[in-house]
Amino acid sequence: MHPCTVNGMAVGNGAPVRLMGVINCSPESFFPGSYVPRSDVLERALSMTGAGADLVDVGARSTAPGSRPITVQEEIERITAALVCMDGSGVTVSVDTMHPAVLEACLRHEIHAINDIGGLANPEYAAIAADSGLPVIAMAARRIPGDPRGTAATLAALYEVVRRADAAGIEDLILDPGVGRWTPERTFEDDWDLCRNFRRFKEPGFPVLLAISRKSFIGDLLGRSSEERLAGTLALTARLLPSADIVRAHDVVETHDALFVVRKLEDRS
Repeated sequence: MHPCTVNGMAVGNGAPVRLMGVINCSPESFFPGSYVPRSDVLERALSMTGAGADLVDVGARSTAPGSRPITVQEEIERITAALVCMDGSGVTVSVDTMHPAVLEACLRHEIHAINDIGGLANPEYAAIAADSGLPVIAMAARRIPGDPRGTAATLAALYEVVRRADAAGIEDLILDPGVGRWTPERTFEDDWDLCRNFRRFKEPGFPVLLAISRKSFIGDLLGRSSEERLAGTLALTARLLPSADIVRAHDVVETHDALFVVRKLEDRS
């Protein structure tokens, strides 16, 4: 596996599974309980790292189908307000945006990784990311985020992401298969197909992000709202953990405990 380092922390290649907490600065989010107002950002980030998060992922735009669109300028204002609060805090931060102008604004602050749901399909974005020298988490995307359907198409998209990263000169890369209903064409069965075959996403040879926290395909199965999907999320996380190098979670305390228990079960020393 290609090694990857985020702020001095090894990811993949035999390193422990890393835990990423979500700092959501978008009140339009599919999970209202995840919204963090600016006044609480630093406290929430420190609480997450204190509870076992290795890094926090900061985003300011909801990408759920049907969510209220916002301008690039509004996204910049939201996310930079959060980053100002965390500058100098010692928290390892990734930024979740797919817009070049937003990424440029984020790079004026103390960040350590870039999370692109656009899969580096935007050459301008890819060039900015490469010039930053930061590791990139890139989601499966052919033209728009999450547009491949099924395991084979998703794997092909991830190989294309690897080619884009190589062409741009990005060395530290983490792949995200993009579980979730990113486009109207995607179905919940598409998501279950990706989960059943999650181990295959290690085939390109890069660390893999597991990002299933409270997503709608879990709610569809259980008949639960986003506020009621924690148990389902943890059950699926535990099953998929052998194929993940980072777990992205809204619920850091509970997910940390789940990872700890699975790690103990696998400890044969």
